[in-house]
Amino acid sequence: MSKKKVAILISGRGSNMEALIKACQDASFPASIELVISNKKEARGLEIAQSYGIHTQSVNRKNFPNDHEFDSKISAILKENNIEIICTAGYMKILTKEFVESWHNQIINIHPSLLPDYKGLNTHKRALDDGVQLAGCTTHIVESELDSGQILMQATVPVLKDDTEDALAKRILRMEHIIFPETLKRIATNEFRLNK
Repeated sequence: MSKKKVAILISGRGSNMEALIKACQDASFPASIELVISNKKEARGLEIAQSYGIHTQSVNRKNFPNDHEFDSKISAILKENNIEIICTAGYMKILTKEFVESWHNQIINIHPSLLPDYKGLNTHKRALDDGVQLAGCTTHIVESELDSGQILMQATVPVLKDDTEDALAKRILRMEHIIFPETLKRIATNEFRLNK
């Protein structure tokens, strides 16, 4: 079985990155993490990826005149490594339209809300402020409009009466670690019918 070559883009610790790496260690998993790229050289996730023997790179946005040049560099690195699927896992930078279009249907993201609700940041606070009874997470195809691409998988958790942002975030994160690897598996085996 030939495994799909995957790169993960991160900005921080990369707990979802680690969940993906662990899933890919299974010999029967249809994808292999070839590369982890961070836009922050101090990202803890780089050390974690290295501890699994994965090639890492950091690319500093400040070294480029604009976002387009920065994303072009990232894209060139991905192509050099024959990457087929990109996972964004806590990557705190909006991808340019050109980048997204050049990797059409090949970028998947995990978002800590039940999209289309609570796009963007502070998802848990907004959910608690609204008094919702269910929260959760979503994997989706990345489009140029933020958090708007085709939804692939979702997982829900109940919102408890005395929930704090932190407590809710921890319960949702556990679900993220389940559905992100499962989404990658299904993308790698072409199980989703993706929009054109």
